[in-house]
Amino acid sequence: MRRAAGGGTVETGTVRGPRGLDRAGAHRPAAYRRKDSGVDSESTRRFVVQIHDARRMHFDFRLEVDGVLKSWAVPRGPSDNPSDKRLAVPTDDHPLEYREFEGVIPQEEQGSGTVIVWDQGTYRPTSHDLAGAPVPFAESLERGHATFWLDGAKLHGEFALTRFRIDEEDGTRGPEAWPLIKANDRQAVHDRPGTPDPYHARSARTGRTLHQVAVAEWESAR
Repeated sequence: MRRAAGGGTVETGTVRGPRGLDRAGAHRPAAYRRKDSGVDSESTRRFVVQIHDARRMHFDFRLEVDGVLKSWAVPRGPSDNPSDKRLAVPTDDHPLEYREFEGVIPQEEQGSGTVIVWDQGTYRPTSHDLAGAPVPFAESLERGHATFWLDGAKLHGEFALTRFRIDEEDGTRGPEAWPLIKANDRQAVHDRPGTPDPYHARSARTGRTLHQVAVAEWESAR
């Protein structure tokens, strides 16, 4: 067990540091190469949620910030149910074009496993200071609390990321973690789970499951 800063404990088997989650951010798969990222201007900020069947199944939540994809590994996946508190562990930044990657990362590469794009769309920052003035999104992340509105194929409405640290029982500072929480707005759901079973979830880009992507990759390599 670990003690979370501010009280309470967290099971170490549930929340791992970035390296315990097979950080896809530490590499750019050789299977994915593009000549043009196809990314729009700053006025259109993109987000993507990829399901990654790595050593530990998880969702990768990525937001376009200052020319890169800021990324968090979310073991249980983002949820549009406000009662679901999802822990997100920061990982390395990714290039913008990685938001379109769907395929299989070979075993010899770091973060190997099958990836699908579960959700994608645009977002707009909604963070304000105490006086009500808008706060630049990169600055709100630096401060440790950011709110934003998602317009995705599956996720909609306002969400918040808030930074805290998971300390060891002996007081040693542990890794950062960012609870990802859905606001209780009109886009929230209350009568069902807010996150799908990753093995049955379908890609927002192609409609395929993890298994179908893996099979297609295997057949193309025969």
